[in-house]
This record gives sequence, C-alpha cells and structure tokens, in this order.
Amino acid sequence: MQIGFIGTGSMGKILIEAFIEAKAFPPSTLHVSNRTFSKAKELAKTYTGLHAYPTNKRVAQEADLIFICVKPLEFKKVIDEIAGVVHQEQIIVSITSPVEIKDLEALLPAKIAKIIPSITNSARSGASLMIAGDRLEEKERGLLYRIMNTISQPIWIDEKYTRVSSDIVSCGPAFMSYILQRFIQSAVEETGIPKEQAVALASCMFIGMGELLSQNRFSLASLQERVCVPGGVTGAGLKILEDEMNDMFNLLFRETQHKFEEDMLCVNEMFYEQDHNKKIQ
Repeated sequence: MQIGFIGTGSMGKILIEAFIEAKAFPPSTLHVSNRTFSKAKELAKTYTGLHAYPTNKRVAQEADLIFICVKPLEFKKVIDEIAGVVHQEQIIVSITSPVEIKDLEALLPAKIAKIIPSITNSARSGASLMIAGDRLEEKERGLLYRIMNTISQPIWIDEKYTRVSSDIVSCGPAFMSYILQRFIQSAVEETGIPKEQAVALASCMFIGMGELLSQNRFSLASLQERVCVPGGVTGAGLKILEDEMNDMFNLLFRETQHKFEEDMLCVNEMFYEQDHNKKIQ
C-alpha cells in the first residue's frame, strides 16, 4: 500500500516519523508534499526512499491512502488540486477537526475518514480519534484501525463529539503540561527546592500515575482515596484544589467549543463559496 501525506507541518511530520519508527511503513511507500517544498525534501533526505513532490496532485496520483494534514482554511485549495485525480478506491483521511466528513464526501469520490492524532503518538502512545464516513466499509475501518494501532490506541467516536474529544486527547497534553508546569513553579517559589529536582520528581510522578491508570490498578477517584488518609497532608491540599478551581475546566471547554464554532463557520463559508462559484460557472 502506498501512503500519502499532504502537509508536513507539526502533526503531519509527527505522523510520518511515528509510522516510520514503528515500522508500520517503509519510507519507500510514503509520498509527501508540502506548501513549502523544501520541508518535504528535507524529510526525503532524512528518510531514504521517501518520495517528496512539489504538488499535492502528484501525491494523490501515487497513494492509495492519503492523510490531509493542513489547516482548515487550506482545504479548499488542496481539494481543488486533487479532485481531478482522486478516485473511488482511495481513502482520504482528514486530521482537521472543523472540516466535516459530509463536506469532503460531497467534493471527492473517495472513501473519507477523519482521524485526530495526538503529540503523544510520537512516543507510540496515547489515543487517536477515529471517525468513519458513510462510504468506508468494514475492511477499510479495520485497515485504518490497524494502521493507527501501530502508534496509538485508536478510539472510534461520533463526529459530533470531535471537539471535546480533541480537547481531551489532542489539546490535553498542552493543558496538563501547563498545569504541571505551574505545580512545579509553585513548589520552587514556596519551598526553594531546586527547579531541576522538582521537574524530575513531578515528571516521574506523572509517568507513574499514567502507568497505574493504564494498568487499571486504580480509577481516578480510587487513586485519590488511596493516597488521601483522614487528617493527612493530601486531604489539606485537595481541599485547596476544590475551593480554588471552581468551574475552571467548564470555562476551558466553553472557550474551546466557542472557538471551534467560529472555525466551523469559516470552513462552511469556504465550502459554500466553492459550491456557489461552481453553480455560476
């Protein structure tokens, strides 16, 4: 199978490198393009055998499965470039949450899916979100699952939960790392512990907690119960969190949903403009 990547920015590059490191695909089966061609050529220099092209159309001509890894408002240009060569047997995968499957199915004859990866996939860990279009048959669903399973834990979701699921899986590492960073900084400020030591301790704690959860030794609630003894230090700390956090995460999800709605309006206008122009022509 020949695999295409249109867009080799942050997430596109993470996927390419993760698949190669996981030995999911040899570089010779990968075909890539990027708006800045030099970035695609750089990948070809790094991974011998990988094919870099100056046009997105060439990737669409060579690949059986194509990941479109571009920003939402770049989709119209990409689709215009590849629509004439895409065919029914190909699988097109969008990794961009505001672009809906129904819009891609209306513009391309291929089988469409949406996969939202995470930066954690670069360590062959974490989840990837899987959404299947109507044309995707069971064998293609199985194929995509097996491919993503080489670098992640694939989870099928309903498209209407794309944003909140992405907030948890894809944005979550940034949110949690910010909280951990503040946790460390406060420890340094209040006690004078060397920052390097605090970082090492907190990082080991976070990794160890993840292992406990992944091994199903504890739930989030039972983990708190086990550590928190009556009248102890942990309970005093949790009381501060309960009092101070209030609706912080509610506000976070409201804001990400609001931004997502704004992005979807822009994307819908982009696709509407394309359809409108076609009717005029």
